[in-house]
Amino acid sequence: MRAKPSDAKLIDLFLDMLAAEQGAGNNTLDAYRRDLADFSGYLAASKRSFISAKTQSLRDYLTVLERRGFEASSAARRLSAIRHLFRFLLNERIRPDDPAAILSGPKRGRGLPKVLSIAEVDRLLAHAKGLATAAEASSHELVRAARLHCLLEVLYATGLRVSELVSLPLSAARSDARMIVVRGKGNKERLVPLNEASRRAMADYLAAIDALRARKKNNGAGSKWLFPSFGESGHLTRQHFARDLKELAASAGLAPRLVSPHVLRHAFASHLLHNGADLRIVQTLLGHTDISTTQIYTHVVEERLKSLVRDLHPLADK
Repeated sequence: MRAKPSDAKLIDLFLDMLAAEQGAGNNTLDAYRRDLADFSGYLAASKRSFISAKTQSLRDYLTVLERRGFEASSAARRLSAIRHLFRFLLNERIRPDDPAAILSGPKRGRGLPKVLSIAEVDRLLAHAKGLATAAEASSHELVRAARLHCLLEVLYATGLRVSELVSLPLSAARSDARMIVVRGKGNKERLVPLNEASRRAMADYLAAIDALRARKKNNGAGSKWLFPSFGESGHLTRQHFARDLKELAASAGLAPRLVSPHVLRHAFASHLLHNGADLRIVQTLLGHTDISTTQIYTHVVEERLKSLVRDLHPLADK
């Protein structure tokens, strides 16, 4: 009789499928692995496994997550991973049933994204630009400040995911580029326009790098990345950028806890919609596959519609 595969083996098979068939990225795969490994550990404590788990086992696990202090959104993410796993096991005929099929998840309200005001974003950008042009700064400090200013301008101009931003190729900074090709989730490509401010920030950043190289008399081949690093990936990490951004926010007089790369992505979308952009256009720019993902910003559209009716309707109260 053939031995049943271990939970660890099933997780590997499941993640291989996600990578091969759905184009899941490393961050997604890592999150699934952590969530499923935790669930496997819970099952093992009661001498169960993915093969033998019952629906009640899953309900009990959700109760344990609640006792651990998990928010409804985090528990729902765990349940989503578990549902995908058992659907995979059923499709592959590793299990004859799906114990997660009839399970209802924790109730959760969809929270509105944190958004900086236009004035706050302008303040952040102006402060970053000031640091990048500080006369008393050293060459290394100017390059670092110019890089942060460039990252901010490009992020607010495009609404890129932070992973897409830090891994932009050097070719994205071509002087004649009006659009850049971005490789997003699922390895899907999309075209994103650049504004004049972001193009100028990229040019200033590359000029600062060239000036530093000239001073060091370094004429060696440069990196293929726009934001190179000595790390394993070869480019700046998401974590490094997030840390620099919080330091910048603090020095600009903004609360660091309210500022992150993702908050600036939200600001990009919300400010576009507030100024009249179509939701479908914003969906395309953000790289959302499903319009429902973009609809978290509909509160901005609703407020704009209310103000339009209030200001323009002939029978509105004056």
